[in-house]
Amino acid sequence: MRAVRLHGIRDLRVEDIAAPSAPGIGQVTIAVASAGICGSDLHNFSTGAWITRAPSVAGHEFCGTVTAIGAGVSSVTPGQKVVLDSRVICGECPECRAGLGQVCRHLGFLGEVMDGGFAELVTVPARNVLPAPEGVADRHLAMAEPLAVALHALRRLALPKDATLLIAGCGPIGGLIALLASRDGHVVLVADRNEGRARLVADTTGAQIVRLADHAALAQRFAVDTTGSDAVISSLLSSLSGAGRLALVGIGKPKPVIDPVYLVEREISLLGCHAFTDEDLRDATSLLADLSDALDDFIGEEITLHDVPSAYERLIVGTAEGLKTIICCGEA
Repeated sequence: MRAVRLHGIRDLRVEDIAAPSAPGIGQVTIAVASAGICGSDLHNFSTGAWITRAPSVAGHEFCGTVTAIGAGVSSVTPGQKVVLDSRVICGECPECRAGLGQVCRHLGFLGEVMDGGFAELVTVPARNVLPAPEGVADRHLAMAEPLAVALHALRRLALPKDATLLIAGCGPIGGLIALLASRDGHVVLVADRNEGRARLVADTTGAQIVRLADHAALAQRFAVDTTGSDAVISSLLSSLSGAGRLALVGIGKPKPVIDPVYLVEREISLLGCHAFTDEDLRDATSLLADLSDALDDFIGEEITLHDVPSAYERLIVGTAEGLKTIICCGEA
């Protein structure tokens, strides 16, 4: 079968490999329909940040159809369309037992600790599949996972009614947060150094574009950083209103950017937002049909597995269209 595997830093290959073996106990085999390229895929490719096994089939945002189930699986049946939970959890640590799989002490992700969805077929644990709603296009089902990430960040912020939200970064997660927040009636401000992406998010969601250099515009009580940039985070912190909340979603390089005395004196709350909960993924999946028009606005192109390496390069240098690139995995 055709698959896209990461062999090492900046070493991504389209290959013909053996199809996965029959699913074992508690496993499910999926014929992958559509998959999305995530910013963390690009980060892993560029830096090797999470390469724990190689080669490994990349991709953690995808959907498909169940082709076979292993013993003990009753949650799905062959022929059923599903979306995927990207989290690979231990299920045994205190956090997992408390229903907080997003902070599992042994957390990994599909496409990293085990083969992911940039392939024609993949076998995964049954706990990682969720029945898909009927009538939703594959390209939208593949966006259930990033939509769950956006929903989780908003829920962590717990915005009061009619609050204004500032979002730094208009990549897929920033765009989806803006979409959900505006849908809930919030005034949304967005900032991104890529003017085209900022304009796309603004036009799709009704958000207002601001500049990170405009500290007056940044003086909000609620903000989200999706960039992972230490300079952007520092700018947001210095501008945030007293008793403000900053949700950190982006992943960058570890750097000391926080003054704890400043946080105390200004009563600033920092909220780490990692992945999503089971409930977030279920709720995000149920929203896909209603958001289909906006999701189409965000999708820049649909490609085949063969085109994935060149798409990575376009995304890294910033020449890709739209916010999201979708892979049609059954058309390689």
